[in-house]
Amino acid sequence: MALITIRELSLHQGTTLLLDQINFNIEPRERIALIGRNGMGKSTLMKLINRELPYDGGELVYQNNIHVSRLEQEVPLNTQGSIFTVIAEGLGQGGKDLADYLSMSARFDQLTPQEQTYLHDLHVDWSLQAKVEKTLSELSLNAEDDFAALSGGMKRRVLLGRALVQDPDLLLLDEPTNHLDIESILWMEKFLLNYPAAILFITHDRALLQKLATRIIELDRGQLTSFPGDYPTYLTRKNEMLEVEAKHNALFDKKLAAEEVWIRQGIKARRCRNEGRVRVLEKLRSERAERRNVMGNVNLNASMADRSGQLVLEAKHLNYSVDGVPLIKDFSTLIQRGDKIGILGPNGCGKSTLLRILLGQLQADSGTVRLGENLKIAYFDQLREELNPARSVADNVMEGSTTIEINGEKKHIISYLQDFLFAPDRARGPVKVLSGGERNRLLLAKLFAKPSNILIMDEPTNDLDIETLDLLEELLIDYKGTLLIVSHDREFLNHVAMSTIAFEGNGQIYEYIGGYDDWLNQRRTPITNSESRPAKVSLEKKPKAKSTQKEEYELKAIEAQIATIEAEQASLNQLIAAPDFYMRPLPEQQAIFAQLQSAEKALKDTLLRWEKLID
Repeated sequence: MALITIRELSLHQGTTLLLDQINFNIEPRERIALIGRNGMGKSTLMKLINRELPYDGGELVYQNNIHVSRLEQEVPLNTQGSIFTVIAEGLGQGGKDLADYLSMSARFDQLTPQEQTYLHDLHVDWSLQAKVEKTLSELSLNAEDDFAALSGGMKRRVLLGRALVQDPDLLLLDEPTNHLDIESILWMEKFLLNYPAAILFITHDRALLQKLATRIIELDRGQLTSFPGDYPTYLTRKNEMLEVEAKHNALFDKKLAAEEVWIRQGIKARRCRNEGRVRVLEKLRSERAERRNVMGNVNLNASMADRSGQLVLEAKHLNYSVDGVPLIKDFSTLIQRGDKIGILGPNGCGKSTLLRILLGQLQADSGTVRLGENLKIAYFDQLREELNPARSVADNVMEGSTTIEINGEKKHIISYLQDFLFAPDRARGPVKVLSGGERNRLLLAKLFAKPSNILIMDEPTNDLDIETLDLLEELLIDYKGTLLIVSHDREFLNHVAMSTIAFEGNGQIYEYIGGYDDWLNQRRTPITNSESRPAKVSLEKKPKAKSTQKEEYELKAIEAQIATIEAEQASLNQLIAAPDFYMRPLPEQQAIFAQLQSAEKALKDTLLRWEKLID
């Protein structure tokens, strides 16, 4: 039996028919990818399924007692508190009461009389605590950590936990890998592959789509079409459908044109015209007016400057540290005209810092950078800060001018922006109303308007739909200048990069021939998720070569200590998992949870010391 059945569902957004009597089912354990151009209504459809929005017509039929939860696209700005508190919020008021009780009881002596009364009157469902603790364990999260202090990737993981704590039968994910680094994406991919419930997800990550989806559904001009199979199968069938649609429209337009000629014939023809034929013509006109044509593709065309010299950039023995932490260690590279180089590594490792050093915007601690001749640089990341949300889309690109010249061809700014799918009214409107995908298209329009022979692009693929990604790839592959691109999109790097500069930890940076898959096969260090805390620690690394006798003795003692702490953790978790645990008195439960948290902190501190000794 289907978890959810959608019948003849319709929704208008202003004058636009966003959903036009769509039909589809979601079955148990399916992993469905929902794709479509930006602005087609994918996120809106998810909100409808999650009962967050009303709809105009049709019906949504849910299986009895079904639980649905949604991971939204952006991190909510008002989210605060400990990780435990944020995840517990996924359980509604009961979860909030639980988090309040645990937080306030831990500082009871500091509470006001009103707060003590509030705490005394709370009715806590203690069975919910086991759900939160289970979710924390599954996602390797520390309950006490402050949500606001976490990295973007960890915040996404916590919000996933808030969705998962409800044990949903259907999990809705809106761009789950957006703004994550590759390590976090790989973790998310593995987790979702093993998740036992149904998943409906929106993504522009083609590698994730290919790996995860058991079915693809596409929202296009108000219609929803299902494509069983993988992404290449979808592409083949979609092209076939578009060819059939184009032929049908051409025949329709030919027939309509013939009827328009007939109705405009002379007086004699009009006197004897067939009234039934007139009604047919009126119907044809109505059908043509209601037709929703395929949205055009972005017409990407970069403005080229004169060629740079053969040598673009040479860096030798670069070193750079922040507060004593090395980001770059003894890195050297030679970049020549026409090179297309991908740069990858975890968030916060120093990729943008390296770009700034190479461009001369930041001074390295040591080492040298030599730039070539006649360099005309266009820098994508800098443009983000230059967008003025109060000014129009057109003014943000041309700053008052009405014409633009691209490779010797002059265009009106409105015509140029139409190449980037901005309708005239949208081009004249303010930037502040644009969606994330539209802002990124605007950044590309602004970037490509500048004559350049070097493109520096820091995460250009975020929020772009798959069709625009494909076209951006084509432009960059054909680009005659030099390209440096930071990206966590694996397929994008595979298609565009001729070589890859990879940050592999502790300031070590290596260069490889080829894209992401080539780096994966050649890399010198294994991928580890630096943002996760392993449930069990491997102690196979050897002490550093110059360890003193005292350090070696301490290392052995620490390894024994880690084993003891992990054994204690396992024992406490087993105790908490016991059916009768929540029958114990509350103070006894709290004491055991306090022991577990203390053990987790001790393990974290001990691991930090162990890592210092073995490095």
